[in-house]
Amino acid sequence: MPAIDTFADLIEPFSRRGVDLGLERMRSALAELGHPERRFPAVQVAGTNGKGSICTLVHAALLASGLRAGLYTSPHLVSWCERIQLGDGPIDAQELRQLLSDLQPLARRHDLTPFELVTLAAFQAFAEAGLDLVVLEVGLGGRLDATTVHPERQVLGFAAIGMDHSEVLGSTIAAIAAEKAGIFTPGSLAVSGPQQPEAAAVLHQRALESCSDLHWVEPLAMAEGDLVAGQLRWRSGLPGLVQRHNAAVALGLVRALRQRGWRIPDQAIVEGFERARWPARLQRVRWQGQPLLLDGAHNLPAAEALRQELDQGGAAQGGRCWLLGVLANKPAPEMLRALLAAGDRAWLVPVPEHPCWSLEPLLEAAPELTGRLRASPSVAEGLAAAATGAGGQTVVVAGSLYLIGALIRSGTLQDPQRSGGEWRENPTAAP
Repeated sequence: MPAIDTFADLIEPFSRRGVDLGLERMRSALAELGHPERRFPAVQVAGTNGKGSICTLVHAALLASGLRAGLYTSPHLVSWCERIQLGDGPIDAQELRQLLSDLQPLARRHDLTPFELVTLAAFQAFAEAGLDLVVLEVGLGGRLDATTVHPERQVLGFAAIGMDHSEVLGSTIAAIAAEKAGIFTPGSLAVSGPQQPEAAAVLHQRALESCSDLHWVEPLAMAEGDLVAGQLRWRSGLPGLVQRHNAAVALGLVRALRQRGWRIPDQAIVEGFERARWPARLQRVRWQGQPLLLDGAHNLPAAEALRQELDQGGAAQGGRCWLLGVLANKPAPEMLRALLAAGDRAWLVPVPEHPCWSLEPLLEAAPELTGRLRASPSVAEGLAAAATGAGGQTVVVAGSLYLIGALIRSGTLQDPQRSGGEWRENPTAAP
């Protein structure tokens, strides 16, 4: 593989800040920069799981409508460039390097975090590109997330809200929902799929307080593998039953944009939703001829959703084989209990460059996994062991998007396409 710019010299000096939510640093930095965020309107999406898929679908529909649309997502799999989409492709690595270089003095003056620095670069890139509309995925929470400094977010979306990042957002669903509901702006149009009762109550109350119109949507119907919404019907570019939920929110957001005067024909919605791709979510690829299923499943709700998808597709004969890596701040025992069915076997590997769970503390917390969970010292060795155990059946790789990113960077996967720094699914990849 060609060398990938990690931008380490420009981003890592700010990493000592870690997670430090707040809006004042970004507001001050943007003011000094001349307020690039005022030069484009935005759609914003918050939630725990599914917000990246929703953003990708909306962005694809906007592009199919002929709009000059941008997309900001996180985290990335291989390159920071993936986070900033200008039209139908990622920002050029040299352009991002120049932006980050130019912003270094300002970022130091305002003591920005890495996420704030990259968000600042994204806003500058979107403004300079003269985009019509940008879709923003919230990074963490919502109320104090760097993307929320954008002043013109009149259309808002909510993906499924669940337990994640409780050390930052709160220890209850209601507390986490309150942080995510912080994106409401006065008079906005908001769309949400079904939520847990505690989260739904918080969203409803915040909509009332902000005089916003909150529209609830039900998962879309499915017929012969197609998603169906009234007279619209399409074969989703994003696999999995969970996309019934995500596509319903995305469709609601597109229709909300129509209410605000944006011209987005039905045919553009169908074409965009069919073309949309969001890698490392139920993605099928091959490694040395061995079929793999890649899914980040990086928190408990995502693990439960992945298990549901696998059960819907039928259990592998003799149990499934897994390659798993889980970050240290995630509830690994609960996640593995959700992921592993009776007869499944898993190889636990370290997630490169990140603190993560090791075998001993995991088995201590979940002793019932003894005998079914083994440790491997590296991703490559763990994958080789899982492939041998699978006997030609699909190995599921899950537990962390950073784990999948490391596997992609190894250059050993077959069928994925690389384009300008972004790693994308090949829709013709063999299952």
